[in-house]
Amino acid sequence: MIFSLISSNPINFSIQNIKKEQSFANKDFNLISHNELNSGREMELLKPVMITHESISPDIAKKKMILEENEGLAIKGSKQMFMLCGFGYWVDGFRCFPLLALNFHMANYLNIHPSTLQIVQNCGNLPFVAKPLFGVLSDAFYIGGAHRLPYISIGVLIQVLSWGPLALMSVASKSLPAVMACVLLSNLGASIAEVAKDALVAEYGKAHKMPAIQSYAFMASAAGGILGNLIGGFYLLRTHQTRSMFLAFASILALQFTLTTSMREESLGLPQLRDQASMKRSVFQNIKKQYDDLMVAVKEENIWKPLMWIVGSILAVPALSGSIFCYQTQYLNLDSSTIGMSKVTGQVVLFSLTALYGWFGKKVSMRQLVSFVQVTYAFSLLLDLILVLQLNLKLGISNDIFALCFSGLAETIAQFKILPFQVLLANLAPLGCEGSLMSFSTAALCLSSVTSGFLGVGLSSFLGITSGNYSSLPLGILVQLVAALVPLIFINNVPNAQPLSEKKSIRSKSKRTLKNRKVGTVALDIMYSHRRERELDLNGRLSKHD
Repeated sequence: MIFSLISSNPINFSIQNIKKEQSFANKDFNLISHNELNSGREMELLKPVMITHESISPDIAKKKMILEENEGLAIKGSKQMFMLCGFGYWVDGFRCFPLLALNFHMANYLNIHPSTLQIVQNCGNLPFVAKPLFGVLSDAFYIGGAHRLPYISIGVLIQVLSWGPLALMSVASKSLPAVMACVLLSNLGASIAEVAKDALVAEYGKAHKMPAIQSYAFMASAAGGILGNLIGGFYLLRTHQTRSMFLAFASILALQFTLTTSMREESLGLPQLRDQASMKRSVFQNIKKQYDDLMVAVKEENIWKPLMWIVGSILAVPALSGSIFCYQTQYLNLDSSTIGMSKVTGQVVLFSLTALYGWFGKKVSMRQLVSFVQVTYAFSLLLDLILVLQLNLKLGISNDIFALCFSGLAETIAQFKILPFQVLLANLAPLGCEGSLMSFSTAALCLSSVTSGFLGVGLSSFLGITSGNYSSLPLGILVQLVAALVPLIFINNVPNAQPLSEKKSIRSKSKRTLKNRKVGTVALDIMYSHRRERELDLNGRLSKHD
């Protein structure tokens, strides 16, 4: 609150008080007494006047209005981004719901051999290998001025068109080629949507200094996996109906499609249009340039070395998931609820590990963290060996309880191992190449996983593992253990330093202090501007009288 002052002699008042007003800011906005300003001259103290927007210069008021509007848009965009990211990755995790039904459908209703089931599972993942193509397209080709949300919408729509026929057409669900075609189409759509989401998260995290958004996405996916496996296991146990589960997931995808199409990419604070140079080039030239940029990025030593290590660590271990699944369901006669709950346990562990990594993991050397996780993964494979040898029964633990608590831990740790590398690559991705690099890395991981699956099929065939003979399965698990320890020889390819963390506020300042500091800065700016305007006005009066 500032008092207005009027002198009986405006000229003398102006001369005497120019210096007095210069010390105005040092009085902590206290009321200035009559004697301080007048110094013996007759003054008249009028009623107090509040400095409002009308007393601020138009330029400052306009700038302040623009800042407030931008801040409001940023908050709204942040909310939309977290809702879009959270729900999108939750749906990705919830894909285990129809996939669990699909595995039971093929094993129990189509009577597929364990090796054939694993081949179908791995062949169905082949569309994920094409992710680099979708990443380059997402970075180079804009649809309606946007290059992330349209691709998410397209990918989700393709998934709706794949799970819908499986649910509504009996012919599609009874024929293995038809089931395989729907699985391929579904994974094609999922790969397109995942590429766009990964690029969106990487781009948003870099723009707003929020690399922890990768952990948030991982946690959302784990939450979807928890709910999907929990509901799926009990629903299969009660109803034994798989087609209704396909229909339910198609409905969730339709909801995601509606949500994505209702948002605008510009509201998320992302660039809408390409630069003028890229707009002058043809689509083919833009794709070629994006491919060249991707190759330059991949050739960077701090990118290709950790990427090669994580790919090699997955590729080295032959997967026996199909044999383990058939052993549990056909030999041990574990029901669907137990299998589903074992997945739930794994997803809960994944969720917890991701939260711990977000809080404490970045304080540890990345090489030490990855080494510890890899050793833990290797020895967690022995949990399947305990179940196969029935050692748990000697310890007084039933097969149901043991499978429920420990069966999915190895797969969980293998999933968590990818998180530090995703955060690292998202922070190292060059500007404008986020989609290409992230899709390239996920495609490499998927290809290594598919190859690992085929190696597992070859190993199970070599050892003679069939639906009626699981005597060689313990030997196969021991081979997995040894293979999982081999990548530790090349652990030097993993960097010691953790990915850059987001900028944090000064610890010595509380949020309230920082807020008051900002408010005080705005108040000082307004006061100084108002005082300078009055000084200019007084100087103008003096020049006229002179």
